[in-house]
Amino acid sequence: MAKLLQLLEQDCTLTPEQLASMTDMTVEDVKAAIKRYEDEKIILGYQAIVDWDRTQREAVTALIEVKVTPQRGEGFDRVAERIYQYDEVESVYLMSGAFDLTVIISGRTLKEVAQFVGERLSTLEDVTGTATHFILHKYKEKHLIFEKQEKQEREWIFS
Repeated sequence: MAKLLQLLEQDCTLTPEQLASMTDMTVEDVKAAIKRYEDEKIILGYQAIVDWDRTQREAVTALIEVKVTPQRGEGFDRVAERIYQYDEVESVYLMSGAFDLTVIISGRTLKEVAQFVGERLSTLEDVTGTATHFILHKYKEKHLIFEKQEKQEREWIFS
C-alpha cells in the first residue's frame, strides 16, 4: 500500500488501471484503497504544482521563521491553528532549532507580505518574534524540477 501512496504523491493523475498495473493490485483493490485513504484522511487532497513564473500572475512567496511562547497543555498547537486559518498561509510547520514555526505565505507584492507579517502575524499574543525570507527562485518543489525558461530572442528593427 505504501507503493500506491508514493505513486499518487508523484502523479495523482494516474488512472486506477495504471496504478493497478504498477502495484500488482487489481483495479477494484486500488479504488477501494484510495477511498479508504481519503476517508481516513491519509490522502488529504490532490493538487497541481504550477510554475507561476511561466504565467502572467505576479506573486511573492515568503518563508517566515516564527518564535512562539508555547501554551501549557497545548504546546504550539493553538497558535499554529490561529496562523493556518489565514488565507495567505500555504503551510505551517513545527520546527526544531532556533525558531518554533515555519510559515509559508504568498501575496501579490512584497508590501502585501510585509503587511501580513507586521499587522497580523507578529501581533498574535503568543508570537515573540519573526524573521521573513523571500523566495527569489524555485528550483525544485515536491520532487519536481522547475525548468529554465528559454530566453526569448528580441528582434530589433531600426528605420
